[in-house]
Amino acid sequence: MILTDLHRVINTYWTQFLYLLPKLGVAVVLLIIAVFVANRLSRVIGGRLQTRSHDPLLAEFLTSLTRWALLLVGLMLVLQVLGMTGVVSGVLGAAGLTAFVVGFALKDIAENFLAGMVLAFNRPFRIHDTIQIKDNKELMGRVAALNLRTTVIQTFDGRHIYLPNAMVLREALINFTRDGYIRPDFQVTVDLGPAGSSEQVQQQIMQVVRASPDVIDQDTHKCYIILDKAEGSKLTLHVYFWTSAEDYRRGVLELKSELMQAVRQRLTELGYPEPATVS
Repeated sequence: MILTDLHRVINTYWTQFLYLLPKLGVAVVLLIIAVFVANRLSRVIGGRLQTRSHDPLLAEFLTSLTRWALLLVGLMLVLQVLGMTGVVSGVLGAAGLTAFVVGFALKDIAENFLAGMVLAFNRPFRIHDTIQIKDNKELMGRVAALNLRTTVIQTFDGRHIYLPNAMVLREALINFTRDGYIRPDFQVTVDLGPAGSSEQVQQQIMQVVRASPDVIDQDTHKCYIILDKAEGSKLTLHVYFWTSAEDYRRGVLELKSELMQAVRQRLTELGYPEPATVS
């Protein structure tokens, strides 16, 4: 009796498998075609967007969005061929707990996807911009990519940080390179001595700063010095200068270091006792 029932069940499943076999073959072919078309069209669309758009970040995001949209359409066609769209809808509609769990699990994905769309079209940053999230220096680096779910930044020590798009959109974001200019600064502490002059010291420092070819000193971006502290003959000056923000980490910090050393050397040559530059 048991063997007879088992044989009947096996025959039933085998018959259903044979019935579905042509549909499975068509579904596999459709899936392969969908993947091929999605990859092909996304590359074509991405290439045209890259050539016509001045924003590679937006072009890359739209390319990824197009690919996943085409893959989703292909998957829906495959399910339609297999006759599973109604089954899936019925299962999700009947199982309230399952629908709740799936919805809760997809909440973050949907939130990050929508945040990615806002970031792509709002464009608070571009590829290779230097940004910082939440005023946290651990979350500072160059923008490497904007994906459907994450924003990828590369830190200056070579790490890649994958931040959820919703977090990037929600938290305070500092863009150091959007304007194209940045104003670094450093302090100079110098003892004027009995015959020293504050005006002369500032003039010498400005000569050193403006002599650098990487320093920008224009009408809208002027270099200047502010007196921070005066204790007897000892002055603490704050030096502000402008430069290009294209290479924020290496170029800006190297320039700042070079200027500090050059200022110290100039003050030493002028005979000021033990001048010190402090960042």
